Amino acid sequence: MKDYLEINKESWNNRLESHLKSDFYNLEGFVQGASSLNQIELDLLGDIGGLRILHLQCHFGQDTISLSRLGAETVGVDLSDQSIQKARELAKDTGSTAQFICCDIYDLPNHLNEQFDIVYTSYGTISWLPDLDKWAGVISKFLKPGGKFVFVEFHPLVWMFDDDMNKVGYNYFNEQPIIEEEEGTYADRSAEIKQKYVCWNHSLSEVFTSLMAQGLSIGQFQEYDYSPYAFVNHSVEVEPGKYRITPFEDKVPLVYSIVVTKR
Repeated sequence: MKDYLEINKESWNNRLESHLKSDFYNLEGFVQGASSLNQIELDLLGDIGGLRILHLQCHFGQDTISLSRLGAETVGVDLSDQSIQKARELAKDTGSTAQFICCDIYDLPNHLNEQFDIVYTSYGTISWLPDLDKWAGVISKFLKPGGKFVFVEFHPLVWMFDDDMNKVGYNYFNEQPIIEEEEGTYADRSAEIKQKYVCWNHSLSEVFTSLMAQGLSIGQFQEYDYSPYAFVNHSVEVEPGKYRITPFEDKVPLVYSIVVTKR
């Protein structure tokens, strides 16, 4: 899939307008001061005042700007040029000091030469990456010694199931690209858009092995029986900001988090 970057860049550009208008992203509330960060990542990050944070795969920059509102100096990175353009506009409109770079994260060393106290990425990011060894190498490169990588992601178990969450449709140990076409988007399933995209399933062992191979020490690993988002079909809100999948109830993990330290 040599052209996966162009396919996915076009896919994310195509989604952007629908995302900006969606209740999912609550852009109006965000501009007025609402944070896009969930309690899971806030607890993992702790006090970030005065720290420098690199946010990988930032979409149109809401989390990057939210982190800056908590006192951090932030840089967001994303493949989608239209998303980064909107992120810069949002930063200007909200008085944020957040900075943004448009590139494939594997290519980030050609665009940035700094180290950070924290590297952060969350929710639906690594499925767009074919090579987690290269991903972990980028994380290590941009972390200061003693710095932390804070990672929150949807659990790979969920991605094994078909769209109806009724049967196993994908291999947990899948190594091949998954090529999909969808109508609508996760932020607005009724949106009149259609896009093709390429993604990959990554097992927990692949995630851990790639990070440890870079000399990064696992400090925390947690699994959660809920998600802050209704990210798949049959998601129901069981408490404010907590969703579970109807067939699974609280019996399976939907999200996991990892915090690692660079030795």
